[in-house]
Amino acid sequence: MGFLSGVSSFFGLDVGSTALRAVELKSVGNTKSLYKYAYMPIDSKLALSDSKNDQQKLTQAIAQLIGQAHFSTKNVAVGIPSNRVFTTVADVDRLSARDMEKSIRYQADALIPTPLNESKIDWAILGDSPVDKTKQEILLTSVPNEFVERRLDIVEAAGLNVIAFEPDNLALARALTVPDATAAYVILDVGYKSSDIVIMYGGAPRLTRSVPTGMEAVMRSAMQNLNVDEKQAGQFVMKFGLSKEKLEGQVYQAIIGAVDIMTSEVEKSIKFFQTRYTNVGLDKIVVTGGGSVLPEFPLYLANKFVINVEIGNPWHNIQFSPDRQNELLAIANQFNVAIGLAARNEA
Repeated sequence: MGFLSGVSSFFGLDVGSTALRAVELKSVGNTKSLYKYAYMPIDSKLALSDSKNDQQKLTQAIAQLIGQAHFSTKNVAVGIPSNRVFTTVADVDRLSARDMEKSIRYQADALIPTPLNESKIDWAILGDSPVDKTKQEILLTSVPNEFVERRLDIVEAAGLNVIAFEPDNLALARALTVPDATAAYVILDVGYKSSDIVIMYGGAPRLTRSVPTGMEAVMRSAMQNLNVDEKQAGQFVMKFGLSKEKLEGQVYQAIIGAVDIMTSEVEKSIKFFQTRYTNVGLDKIVVTGGGSVLPEFPLYLANKFVINVEIGNPWHNIQFSPDRQNELLAIANQFNVAIGLAARNEA
């Protein structure tokens, strides 16, 4: 899943469940600036469909997006949906680079859910293990070959040259990493069909999870409990959200069950993190995606976990013309993965 050497110019492509998003950055020294971005809505069944017809439609949509965007290159780093990726943190012996390769492949066989010969695996050394000082900690990811090859075919058929694949949650983590290397914080990206939870510590992801609850489940709860159609449910949810005062709290009551399924997964993730990193306190929760635009959701999280909650801004490390600030902040919550992919040459 790593880079081919010598490729300096590329853009990031996020194949989301409801839209395609792409970003190209330009680098001068350590500074990154926005060159171009592009967005195109797609049918929510296309992104993960196994049907050849749907895959052809996805290829056509990608080709159309690229045709309109006029990026400077055909090289692309492509995201892989977090729910197709297995990620874990493991403790391994301190070994030379060559021995580490063999050791990790041997250990991975026992750690990953798919057969090793049917999976692409990647890892990064995080540092000393917090539970065994004689070992070091690695972040291990695996993804089924079949899915990667299918995604490769779809993107290459659109006329692009894939130089890297990366799990969406790792790209998300890069886009929202804060400069403070000692900080520990939760990133919660609420998508349409699922949500990503990443816990960052020491500038690296220490826990990543994809949970099958997102804005679609919230909307469905509103439709069922308020007895309204999809359009009305969307209007109610995005206008009143988790306000207990407005409409006598009817919308709150209608959607709180779905929201609590999501937040209980955040709670489980925090508990798991704290059992491994016993002396590390969490500083904040960074919310993005649908969660950042659902009224009063950040406040609800802050009260539930008694912690600071911020809205994520993936543009915070990217330079752009000041007159574009409002335009770019308005779409920030949707472009985390694409920005993280485009920024990956610094990783």
